[in-house]
Amino acid sequence: MIKLLAKIFIKNSTDYKNPEVRKKYGILCGGFGVFLNILLFTAKFIAGTISSSIAMVADAFNNLSDAASSIISMLGFKLSAKKADPEHPFGHGRMEYIAGFIISMLIFVMGFELLKNSVNAILNPEPIKSDIFSLVIMGAAILIKLYMFIYNHTTAKKIESVSLEATAKDSLSDMISTAVVIASVILSRFTTLPVDGIAGVIVALFIFYTGKEAAADTLEPLLGSAPSPEFVSQIATEVMAHKPICGMHDLVVHDYGPGRVMITLHAEVPGNMDIFYLHEIIDQTELDLAAKFDCHVTIHLDPVDTENKELAELKEILAKSSTYVHPNITVHDVRMVPGKEHTNLIFDVVKPFDCKLTDSEVKERISALMKSARKDINCVIQVDMPYCG
Repeated sequence: MIKLLAKIFIKNSTDYKNPEVRKKYGILCGGFGVFLNILLFTAKFIAGTISSSIAMVADAFNNLSDAASSIISMLGFKLSAKKADPEHPFGHGRMEYIAGFIISMLIFVMGFELLKNSVNAILNPEPIKSDIFSLVIMGAAILIKLYMFIYNHTTAKKIESVSLEATAKDSLSDMISTAVVIASVILSRFTTLPVDGIAGVIVALFIFYTGKEAAADTLEPLLGSAPSPEFVSQIATEVMAHKPICGMHDLVVHDYGPGRVMITLHAEVPGNMDIFYLHEIIDQTELDLAAKFDCHVTIHLDPVDTENKELAELKEILAKSSTYVHPNITVHDVRMVPGKEHTNLIFDVVKPFDCKLTDSEVKERISALMKSARKDINCVIQVDMPYCG
């Protein structure tokens, strides 16, 4: 159904990177979700009232909150598509993440209300009137929620939306909760235990877990999560394909929302080549990266000495020595300044987050290792953080 509606209402519906197409997919999925959730709420509420099931009525109101979540998701897509302005020069793309976070908070609220009502149902149990009508309604609800999970999940992957993925996870938890409610209705016919209330508690726990997962997915990009290793590798491959670039470091990826990624990095080039030619190469690299990854790119040109054999040997010693301090430490911007009494070796060290040594200890240990290899070497070290994770 979503594919058919997309073909009818969304122009160039397969151009998933297009901001306007993304917005329309978000609104389409959200609007369809509002319709289905209100339909489910009505059916479950009637069935729950007839059968006197607190778990079923609570599950109905869970669908009502899902409808509100879909409306918030639609607003998030609408606001995130707004163009940049003087107050928000990087656009409003993170509004989609904020919408996803609000949805996760609504999931938590629904879970708390269900938990409270379920505990009350355990303490003050009431008989459940099980009937075929209620079970059919709940079974149909599972199938509808399965369909909602599929179309939200697949669309979220296509347009890279954490907001739609949060909605998909919510649909998945609804399937589980509805299945638990069905089980409680059936079991209530064979036992006097307050299975309705117990089922409500189990459903509430599933809802809490879903809320936690959805909140984590939306908070990470808001807090500034590191890019995936795969994305870093793809960037490095594209940069190094532009000769004579011979190295890359200080990669920083800023995520201001889907389609609003900004990349900065340092590219190493031979220092003995024409500066105008090198600048042309860097410009072309920026353009190619921007086109391939749909992002804004700024590259700093770093000239390096590629003909000094002594410096090349020192680089090899330095790279090997650094791994003795920590296996994942890397060095870059290595420069050599010869003097009468000693030779200054100037470089930057990228210290991994899992390295327990202080910056001073890292400097001291690397300096000692280099001094043991070459007594005339004096290290001048700048310790950097691993921007790209």
